[in-house]
Amino acid sequence: MPGMPVLTQRRQWLSPSGIAGNLVGFHAMDLIAALIVGVFIAHMGYKFSADALHDLMDRSLEPELEHDIKTCLLATEGVTGLHDLKTRKMGDLALVDVHLEVNGELSVKEGHQIAVNARNNVMQKFNVLNVMTHIDPSH
Repeated sequence: MPGMPVLTQRRQWLSPSGIAGNLVGFHAMDLIAALIVGVFIAHMGYKFSADALHDLMDRSLEPELEHDIKTCLLATEGVTGLHDLKTRKMGDLALVDVHLEVNGELSVKEGHQIAVNARNNVMQKFNVLNVMTHIDPSH
């Protein structure tokens, strides 16, 4: 975690202040400092656990990244629209499911090639493990 050293540096005064307070006669200071440090540790544990659980429960990508993937798909020649875009994280990678809209007069082979091109565009530009496409005729 990038901010962890800074967080540790900011909080490192707590433990010595508790000991110092105890030595000068303020005996509750050690207990208070220990409670505060315990709260910080519990808070960090909660944050790490929440992030891990979200990744395990197929959390979707950030909205900005989803928008960029949508823009990339729509920029593919032959794609006239899209719907049902779903993304989810899988470790450091992402999985993408999308329904692409193409000209309904195209052959199956031509529609398939458009889907392959759209998939390749996303795979080259983003940290994506797989892109599942479904072709629909545009309205």
